[in-house]
Amino acid sequence: MPRAWRWILKTCEFTARDGTGRAGRLRIDDSEYLLPWAGDVPSLFPALTERKLDAFFPSDDPEFVKKFFTSDGKQPIRLHIHHPEEVTSGDAVITPNWHTLIQQPRDFVRHLQILKERIPPDTCWYFPGGVLPENAAILVHAGFDLFDFTGVDLKAVQGRFCLPDGDYPETVMAEGLCQCPGCKAGDLREHNRNALKQELALIRTRIKAGTFREFLEGRVRTRPPYVSIMRHLDRSALMENHTPVTRSTPFIAATGDSIHRPEVKRFAERLLTRYIPPLTDVAVLLPCSARKPYSLSQSHHKFTQAISRRAHELILTSPLGLVPRDVELVYPAAHYDVPVTGYWDHEERFQIADTLAKYLMKHQYRRVIAHLDGDALLIATDAADQAGITLESTCSTHPTDPVALRQLSEALSGEKKVKNHLLRGLVSMQFGYDLRVPGLEVKGSYPEVIVKKGRQQIFSLEPSTGMLRPTFDGWSMIDTGYRVYIDDFVPQGDILAPGVVEADPAVREGDEILVIGENAMATGRAVMSADEMIRSHRGVAVRVRKVKKLNG
Repeated sequence: MPRAWRWILKTCEFTARDGTGRAGRLRIDDSEYLLPWAGDVPSLFPALTERKLDAFFPSDDPEFVKKFFTSDGKQPIRLHIHHPEEVTSGDAVITPNWHTLIQQPRDFVRHLQILKERIPPDTCWYFPGGVLPENAAILVHAGFDLFDFTGVDLKAVQGRFCLPDGDYPETVMAEGLCQCPGCKAGDLREHNRNALKQELALIRTRIKAGTFREFLEGRVRTRPPYVSIMRHLDRSALMENHTPVTRSTPFIAATGDSIHRPEVKRFAERLLTRYIPPLTDVAVLLPCSARKPYSLSQSHHKFTQAISRRAHELILTSPLGLVPRDVELVYPAAHYDVPVTGYWDHEERFQIADTLAKYLMKHQYRRVIAHLDGDALLIATDAADQAGITLESTCSTHPTDPVALRQLSEALSGEKKVKNHLLRGLVSMQFGYDLRVPGLEVKGSYPEVIVKKGRQQIFSLEPSTGMLRPTFDGWSMIDTGYRVYIDDFVPQGDILAPGVVEADPAVREGDEILVIGENAMATGRAVMSADEMIRSHRGVAVRVRKVKKLNG
């Protein structure tokens, strides 16, 4: 083959991610294609028109695949779960006949996870034959980057007019649903292609904006299999590994599926396994508020005045379940928004009660006061029954009513004030570490605070994300975890993936990390998960904030 396709495809680079969905560029010769992209893929890869005996299906018998599946060494490299292939960073890969798996969501995700764990993260994935405007979002969410026009062209032959919410009879073209050049010319094939390209452009924009997940939850409603694929992906390790620990955009929990998002499950898991509460044996359960963080709302201002630091404040909420006051800034606790109806469905009630019950069983309070009403009080009572404790209620009226607030204050009469525990709670949630360092002082006006020891700054708190940013002195107090190890060079800017030698498996995109090398240390923020840093050979792995030379 006269052209070095493997070398050329190393110009494939992903610059934005949202879960496993990616946006980036594919450069071949002098041409550039914005990913995700649909077009004449065979013109990019001549091997696609030359291959024979390519009719293998994902569900084929393993022995049949082993006997007849052959490799030609050309791009895109064919993948099958029963036939390991040698794939390197920058290669393009193809999943033949995967359109047959869309109606089998469980198998789709099972096959995908096997292949994604086997293949380097910085490869370009081609889904042949089956993309339509209605399923483009779920296929990009699954990690595919390249598509062709086969599916939409077939719909045109069948007289079907494609839109993101499904396909319609060709006759609707006359109703003005679309004003693309294909519609103006009465060309159904051209319209269907334009509809797909427009949908991919919108997906690309959403990924870059960090709002793709909210967009996806709306798009998948067109077909039950698409919803099933999303739900199976949400439950997979693949999705957790690629979900950032924080985003710069609001977390819109607008559907029942939001409760299963990796961010929600991660928050609850860290609350139950990492979080260290203040040294007190009295807790008060409070309702959430529309304003975030809660402490800035008028209702919570009244609650904190009545409590007057005599108890640990715990906020009941959906979809997160339970948010302690001292970690209310941690993503997504200060970033979510939900439709307020006054009604919590069965799944929400179960998840909140389950999280609260597990928390109360782990942390044994002498008293638990429920300053709640309505469904929230019923959920808290159910959780208390599961945990084997008795709740005290201080709400004979609405929680913000002066009578209820007075009852709350009187119930806490004689209780000791709780020592400020902001730092220990945040460190435990973020780093999974129990920070026990005397002499630390929190300075500033919450939530814009810094932590100092004497004149040395140890941490700063980023209010927009709830993340602590350790200085080098701060990192010296957290002696395990969240380290990334590099080759023997001094970073002159951001650290690329090829320079990473090893990384703590817990690292996810957005995490604050300490970079350690033979000649330098650095503080910064992870742009990739640990797995992607190690297995990729392209892209920025760490955004460096500060560098310290170690040798001279």
